[in-house]
Amino acid sequence: MRVVVTGSSGRLGRTLCAGLAASGHSVVGADQASAGLTGVEEREVDLLGEHAAESLLDEVRPDAVVHLAGIAVPFSAPEGEILVTNTTLAHTVLAAAARAGVGRVLAASSPTVIGYGSPAWRAQAVPIDETHPREPANAYALSKLVIEETVRMFSRTAAGAYGFFRPCYVVSPEEWAGAPTQQGHTMLERLEDPALAAVSLFNYLDARDATSFVDAWLAAPAGVVDGTGFFVGAADALARQPVAELWRDLVPGLGAAADTLTGTRPVFSIDKAAELLGWRPERDWRTELSAASGAASAAAAASAAAAASAPPLAPQTESRAS
Repeated sequence: MRVVVTGSSGRLGRTLCAGLAASGHSVVGADQASAGLTGVEEREVDLLGEHAAESLLDEVRPDAVVHLAGIAVPFSAPEGEILVTNTTLAHTVLAAAARAGVGRVLAASSPTVIGYGSPAWRAQAVPIDETHPREPANAYALSKLVIEETVRMFSRTAAGAYGFFRPCYVVSPEEWAGAPTQQGHTMLERLEDPALAAVSLFNYLDARDATSFVDAWLAAPAGVVDGTGFFVGAADALARQPVAELWRDLVPGLGAAADTLTGTRPVFSIDKAAELLGWRPERDWRTELSAASGAASAAAAASAAAAASAPPLAPQTESRAS
């Protein structure tokens, strides 16, 4: 497929574009600045500009659009700016896709639409699935709720298949190796201090697994994905202890039903994606942190070996002033 990915220079966009290209798709990335992505045709474009999205899609004529562009971190800008920017971008891009007759359009939402950022929030059921009420508690979450309704509107009124997904806390490959995450912590720090991961209900998602989800969504029958959404996350919780042992102190809003989250069970269910799309994540924090540690150790060993095999420096004669 020829696929346009908006927000291609972002945390998820970079990995998604590279992964889709590696899978054989022809990928066009659209963002305000390019990221130097191998195998991806990048376009520098402000999609909020008048007719910018229409012009891009009219020129590229894609088979599919994956819309990621927007302010990606809650409270990283004034609330009004987040709401207006994210909702305007979504409507602009989806409307342009409808006018261009794009066959598949997938937009990124967020698990925050269920409202767990509010102190008064209570889970209706655990594990949390797509039937859970949506009760956004900030402008970012509200913007994602509007995006979901925008998807549903175009699903009802336009040709093609329109859907959304709620990616959990996205972790890029470099973040497993120690680069700061979107909240400024490393992944190891989020594990060592469960309170950090509890803020997002211990959810996470390797960006490469998000890519395999999008690939599965693009390949699914239109009738399966049109007008619907999916939670997309890892198959375990980002915690060394079972959530059943943590929720009372850290996330009381989960309630006693969280006692069922024993072992590695996550708070968010990904069963719908497994059942309808045949998608399952392949990565978890244990394998990825171990791999990153192994790579770092190998690099250190190689560096030490190179230093040991280097010829000794010639002795230098000390000079003295007479």
